[in-house]
Amino acid sequence: MGKTLAEKLLSLKSGSDARAGDIVIAQVDLAFAQDTTGPLTIRQFQSANFKGLANPNKTALFFDHAAPSPNREMANDHRLMRQFAKENSCLIYDIGSGVCHQLVAESLAKPGDVIVGADSHTVTAGALGAFATGMGSSDVAVVFALGKTWFRVPESIKISISGNFGPGVMAKDLVLQLIGNIGADGATYKALEFGGEGLKSLRIPDRLTVANMAVEAGAKVGLFPADRVAKEYLNRQKRSEDFRPLAADIDASYERTVNINLTALEPTVAKPHQVENIALARELKGTKIDQVFIGTCTNGRLEDIATAARILKGKRRYPRTRLIIAPASAQVLLDAIGAGYIQILVEAGAIIMPPGCAACLGLHQGVLAGGETCLSTANRNFKGRMGSPQAFIYLGSPATAAATAITGEITDPREVF
Repeated sequence: MGKTLAEKLLSLKSGSDARAGDIVIAQVDLAFAQDTTGPLTIRQFQSANFKGLANPNKTALFFDHAAPSPNREMANDHRLMRQFAKENSCLIYDIGSGVCHQLVAESLAKPGDVIVGADSHTVTAGALGAFATGMGSSDVAVVFALGKTWFRVPESIKISISGNFGPGVMAKDLVLQLIGNIGADGATYKALEFGGEGLKSLRIPDRLTVANMAVEAGAKVGLFPADRVAKEYLNRQKRSEDFRPLAADIDASYERTVNINLTALEPTVAKPHQVENIALARELKGTKIDQVFIGTCTNGRLEDIATAARILKGKRRYPRTRLIIAPASAQVLLDAIGAGYIQILVEAGAIIMPPGCAACLGLHQGVLAGGETCLSTANRNFKGRMGSPQAFIYLGSPATAAATAITGEITDPREVF
């Protein structure tokens, strides 16, 4: 019997014949924390009296969730992280570098890696064929010290993709439809493994969006094969030496298969206050929006900003709807400036945030007031996620968000093309 991609990756890193349900101890290729989980990770590391990092060059700290620091408490935590990085010679990505998950994809993740992060959206790196998953701060502190951790090998659900996206449809619509289909707990501690002939039409930015939200269905990992698309991406990143082909065996055993036809998809929105609570964008026409937010580890990439710029070019945001843009990394920002996208967006009335998480988690740079409504390209719309628990968050693609910014109400982007 062949192996799933999850079984292959954990076999590779544990030196065993790993099968679903087994417990394995695997070597970790990258362990990281960000500035809301990092301080606890560091304090747990110190309280355990660990003497040093197992692999300083495979340990990273990111400043992204509250960067630059919005208050003195966060400033103190940032200082703690900088001091720890200095003392232990680990990797550090300070304010302005961007969101941890985007930076991991750009510079650090490789096919075949095992990656753990003190952040649930660590699953993003599964787009490159890495077994990447979030863990608690205490567990990550142990990985910092030992360079390895244990896993229960997850069962896998195959997501078989066919067709191609139609006009106005993006990867965000795919993953929202998937979560709406299987439910927020439909893949709890499972591996979502993506395959099918439709994969060839999904670029790495698309795959990063989908893998990023695998955890919103409860998945342990969201995995794509390391194929020609991944190879071309790593080549563009000047990381050709990091590529290795990896895929599930043809005769791998899956718990079940879910079929998705990209051609049949329409622009989709998740309604408050659950990601699985989906509707078609056209069905929500007339829903007034106070703020549109385009960015985050889900949809802050160059391709997302390009989509927004194409829709907003020569237009203005609705006067009573704020438009906030947060590039996912410094490289994304520079490329967007070079391509002229930032000028288009500013002329359309957008506010450009520094690379980072910005409004996503309600700490700063776009906190919502009670009763306000936001259309966000982020991955979560839980009550209180962006500030006030009396606010309402809808999730959609960059295309849907840009169209909504023009009209001031949820709008199917096909209406403004």
